[in-house]
Amino acid sequence: MIANDPYDQTYNVFFNSQRANERLQSVPLHKLAHYNLADLETLLKALRQKIKLTIEFVGFTGERWPKSQKLIQRKRVPLE
Repeated sequence: MIANDPYDQTYNVFFNSQRANERLQSVPLHKLAHYNLADLETLLKALRQKIKLTIEFVGFTGERWPKSQKLIQRKRVPLE
């Protein structure tokens, strides 16, 4: 999961996992202090070529990627 933190102007990266009938576990992995959406888009493009995990976005409601103009997050999730 990648969470947008507009107050600290950072992107926070978490690894979420959940087994059947167990609670969600969220492990913080990294904080991206370079707060630039175009650079995040480039980083994620390279990352998706290496890993095959689902990436969930939180805090990006209604925003679009600068290069591709695709919508990042359609509607708010309960975590927001």
